[in-house]
Amino acid sequence: MSSEVLVALIAAVSVIGAAVIAAVPAFLALQRRTTGAVAAEGTATREALDGIASALNARIDDVRDDIDDIREHVTHVREWQAGHDAEHLLIGRQTPRGDT
Repeated sequence: MSSEVLVALIAAVSVIGAAVIAAVPAFLALQRRTTGAVAAEGTATREALDGIASALNARIDDVRDDIDDIREHVTHVREWQAGHDAEHLLIGRQTPRGDT
């Protein structure tokens, strides 16, 4: 290798090394700022998700209550229908299904 090439390589390595050394503080500062922002964003996201989960659980409980109410109504209608059918049997006025 000629001396000019060797000097050029040493100069290139020196310039790159100086650039890296100069850039390290800027990268560290950027990392600190983004880490804080991400932590704050993460906290806000977790709080929002907790709120959504609470609302969803409340809605699921409401739907379960509605289903229980519907089951009670269906049971009541079935009891009424059985009593109504029994009345027709007792008075002898039951008509075959399909006739009105």
